[in-house]
Amino acid sequence: MTQQVARESKVEKDIRRYAEATGWWQAKFTSPSKNGVPDRVFIRKGMVLWMEVKRPGEEPTAQQHLRMKDMKKHGAIVCWVDNLKDAKEWLDLI
Repeated sequence: MTQQVARESKVEKDIRRYAEATGWWQAKFTSPSKNGVPDRVFIRKGMVLWMEVKRPGEEPTAQQHLRMKDMKKHGAIVCWVDNLKDAKEWLDLI
């Protein structure tokens, strides 16, 4: 299990570095009252992107999928990624 966590943390670290290098403010996010909220928030030029980061090959849980769907219904920009390439596509899109 430690190896899996390390791989997810490596993906997160690479995404954080890329985001900061391209002008995004970013933070780890934890919601004490709502389970399944994406774990990263990025802000740049008035745009806010919520991103769930998973280890390579892993997908969000059913609860996370429901939370992201609900957030999108309310107009949020939300995605999930399991690698730096996909994260870059989202960050460069906005």
